[in-house]
Amino acid sequence: MGLISLLWGIVAMIWMVLALIPLLGWGNWFLIPFAAVGAIIAAVGILFTSPERRGRAKAGLVLNGIVIVVGIGRLVLGGGII
Repeated sequence: MGLISLLWGIVAMIWMVLALIPLLGWGNWFLIPFAAVGAIIAAVGILFTSPERRGRAKAGLVLNGIVIVVGIGRLVLGGGII
Protein backbone atom coordinates (compact mmCIF):
# COMPACT_ATOMS: atom_id res chain seq x y z
CA MET A 1 0.00 0.00 0.00
CA GLY A 2 2.82 2.37 0.84
CA LEU A 3 4.49 2.04 -2.55
CA ILE A 4 1.18 2.49 -4.36
CA SER A 5 0.35 5.66 -2.42
CA LEU A 6 3.85 7.04 -2.97
CA LEU A 7 3.65 6.46 -6.73
CA TRP A 8 0.12 7.89 -6.73
CA GLY A 9 1.46 11.00 -4.98
CA ILE A 10 4.28 11.39 -7.49
CA VAL A 11 1.84 11.20 -10.40
CA ALA A 12 -0.43 13.70 -8.63
CA MET A 13 2.52 16.05 -8.06
CA ILE A 14 3.46 15.95 -11.76
CA TRP A 15 -0.17 16.61 -12.66
CA MET A 16 -0.23 19.51 -10.17
CA VAL A 17 2.79 21.12 -11.82
CA LEU A 18 1.03 20.92 -15.18
CA ALA A 19 -2.17 22.37 -13.68
CA LEU A 20 -0.20 25.39 -12.43
CA ILE A 21 0.29 26.54 -16.04
CA PRO A 22 -2.08 29.43 -16.85
CA LEU A 23 -5.33 28.35 -18.57
CA LEU A 24 -4.84 24.76 -17.37
CA GLY A 25 -6.19 25.41 -13.88
CA TRP A 26 -9.35 23.47 -14.70
CA GLY A 27 -7.19 20.34 -14.30
CA ASN A 28 -7.32 20.92 -10.54
CA TRP A 29 -10.98 19.88 -10.54
CA PHE A 30 -9.83 16.38 -11.50
CA LEU A 31 -6.57 16.52 -9.57
CA ILE A 32 -8.07 17.07 -6.12
CA PRO A 33 -10.27 13.90 -6.12
CA PHE A 34 -7.36 11.94 -7.64
CA ALA A 35 -5.05 13.04 -4.81
CA ALA A 36 -7.80 12.38 -2.24
CA VAL A 37 -7.97 8.74 -3.38
CA GLY A 38 -4.19 8.56 -3.02
CA ALA A 39 -4.45 9.96 0.51
CA ILE A 40 -7.08 7.36 1.38
CA ILE A 41 -4.82 4.59 0.05
CA ALA A 42 -1.97 5.99 2.14
CA ALA A 43 -4.16 6.12 5.26
CA VAL A 44 -5.17 2.50 4.76
CA GLY A 45 -1.50 1.64 4.28
CA ILE A 46 -0.59 3.35 7.54
CA LEU A 47 -3.43 1.61 9.33
CA PHE A 48 -2.54 -1.93 8.23
CA THR A 49 1.26 -1.74 8.10
CA SER A 50 3.63 -2.43 10.96
CA PRO A 51 5.13 0.70 12.56
CA GLU A 52 8.62 0.16 11.19
CA ARG A 53 7.39 -0.13 7.57
CA ARG A 54 5.11 2.92 7.38
CA GLY A 55 7.61 5.31 5.77
CA ARG A 56 6.36 5.04 2.20
CA ALA A 57 2.73 5.33 3.22
CA LYS A 58 3.49 8.42 5.31
CA ALA A 59 5.41 9.96 2.41
CA GLY A 60 2.48 9.23 0.09
CA LEU A 61 0.06 10.81 2.55
CA VAL A 62 2.19 13.95 2.83
CA LEU A 63 2.65 14.19 -0.95
CA ASN A 64 -1.06 13.80 -1.64
CA GLY A 65 -1.90 16.27 1.14
CA ILE A 66 0.40 18.89 -0.37
CA VAL A 67 -1.17 18.35 -3.79
CA ILE A 68 -4.67 18.79 -2.36
CA VAL A 69 -3.77 22.00 -0.53
CA VAL A 70 -1.98 23.53 -3.53
CA GLY A 71 -4.79 22.47 -5.87
CA ILE A 72 -7.44 24.08 -3.68
CA GLY A 73 -5.30 27.21 -3.35
CA ARG A 74 -4.91 27.40 -7.12
CA LEU A 75 -8.67 27.07 -7.62
CA VAL A 76 -9.30 29.83 -5.07
CA LEU A 77 -6.81 32.17 -6.76
CA GLY A 78 -8.10 31.41 -10.26
CA GLY A 79 -11.77 31.69 -9.39
CA GLY A 80 -12.31 27.99 -10.06
CA ILE A 81 -11.84 28.24 -13.81
CA ILE A 82 -8.50 29.68 -14.95
